[in-house]
Amino acid sequence: MLDTPTRHILFFALAILATITACTSTTSTHNTIQPGTWRVSLQTQGQEIPFIMEAAEDSGKTVLYLVNGEERILLDEIQQQDDSVKIGLHIFDADLIAKVDGDKMAGRFVKNDTPEPYSIPFTAEHGKTNRFAENPAPAKYNYSGKWEVVFSDKEGSSYKAVGVFDQQGSDVTGTFLTETGDYRYLEGQVDGEQLKLSTFDGNHAYLFKAKPTADSTLQGELFSGMTGYETWAAKRNEQAQLASADTLTYLKEGYDELSFNFPNLNGEQVSLSDPKYDGKVVIVQLLGSWCPNCMDETKFLSPYYDQNKDRGLEIIGLGFERSPEFDKAAARLQKMKDRFDIDYDLLVAGVSDKEAAAKALPALNHVMSFPTTIFIGRDGKVRKIHTGFSGPGTGKYYEEWVTEFNKTMDQLLAEK
Repeated sequence: MLDTPTRHILFFALAILATITACTSTTSTHNTIQPGTWRVSLQTQGQEIPFIMEAAEDSGKTVLYLVNGEERILLDEIQQQDDSVKIGLHIFDADLIAKVDGDKMAGRFVKNDTPEPYSIPFTAEHGKTNRFAENPAPAKYNYSGKWEVVFSDKEGSSYKAVGVFDQQGSDVTGTFLTETGDYRYLEGQVDGEQLKLSTFDGNHAYLFKAKPTADSTLQGELFSGMTGYETWAAKRNEQAQLASADTLTYLKEGYDELSFNFPNLNGEQVSLSDPKYDGKVVIVQLLGSWCPNCMDETKFLSPYYDQNKDRGLEIIGLGFERSPEFDKAAARLQKMKDRFDIDYDLLVAGVSDKEAAAKALPALNHVMSFPTTIFIGRDGKVRKIHTGFSGPGTGKYYEEWVTEFNKTMDQLLAEK
C-alpha cells in the first residue's frame, strides 16, 4: 500500500495527465472541418444565398470544394487563425473565416480588395445536401428552355440577357448570358411555382428568384453580395439572342494595330514590338484576377497555349487589378498564374476600371467587358476583337465559342 505523500503525488500526476489529455483532445477537434458535404448559407439583404461545400482529405491535409452545378472549385489554403479557421478563396482576394463546432460552422465571407469593408455573415451545417428547401412543394411550373430577359437596376438602367434553364423534377440548373459575360453555373429548385437559383464562386454571391405571371412571363429579383439588387423580367423565346460579341469592341478609325508598353510581373517592360512577338499570331487578353469569367477563359487559354505555341502563337494577358500598387497587383496576377499554370506573359496594365482600360489602349473604341480578347495576325494587324466570354456553364454556347475560336486560330496560324 502506498503511503499518504506518495498517494498525493500520484493523484496530482494523474490529474495533470488528465488535463493534458483533455486539452489535447480539445485542440485536435477544435476548428476541425469534418469530411463530407456542408450546406453554407450567406445572410445578406434579408435573404439567404446558399451553396454547397465539400470537404475531403488530400495528402494528409483538408481541402474544400465549392460546388455549383457541375463545377467544383478547389480551395486548398486552409489555415488556423487564433480561434478560427481561415479558408482562402483560391485566386480571389477573399476568405471565409469561421469557427467550427462539430457539425456546425459560423463566420463571415470577407473580401479584402474593396475600398469599403466587405463582410457577410454565414452559417454552415455538415451533412446537408439540399441547396434550398429540403422538401420543396411539388413543382407546378416548368422553367426549362430559353428566355429573353431584361435586367433593371435601382437607377433604372437595364441590359439584355438570355436565360437558359434545365429542370428535372424540382431541380434546376442553368445560367444567364449577357453581352459582357455569363453568370456562370447556377443551381437551385422550383418550390411550387417559385424558382430559386444561387451560386458562389469565391468572389461573387448571387441569388435569383422568379415566379410566373398570368401572361406566362416571369417576374424576378437578383440579390448580389451586400447591396446589389436588380429586378428582371423574362418571356419564352427559343430565338432569343444577343448582339454579336465580335462587333461590340473595335478599333477606332485610322487604327489597324494595337500598341502598348506595360511591365511584366518582374517589372520588365513588354511591348508588342518586342522581337518575341514579331511574325507571331498574338492573342491579347484583357483580364483581372478578380473576374470569374476571366478565370474561365484562362482555364481554356492556358492549355491551348501550351499545345499551340510551337505553331507560332503568343498570348499576352493584360491584368487590370483592384490595387493601383504594382507589387500588390503583380502578387494577385502571380497567384492566378500559379493556379492555372499560365506559361504566357502577364502584364500589370492598370486598375480594374473599364474607362481606365480604354485609356490604356487608346486604339479601342471602348472596353465594355473583362475579359476582352484581341486577335492579332502575323502581320501585326488586329483581325478580331471578342467582348466578354461564354464559359462552360453556358453549355452549347461555350462549345460554339470553342469551335469558332479554333476556326479563327487555325486560319491565323496558317498564314505565312
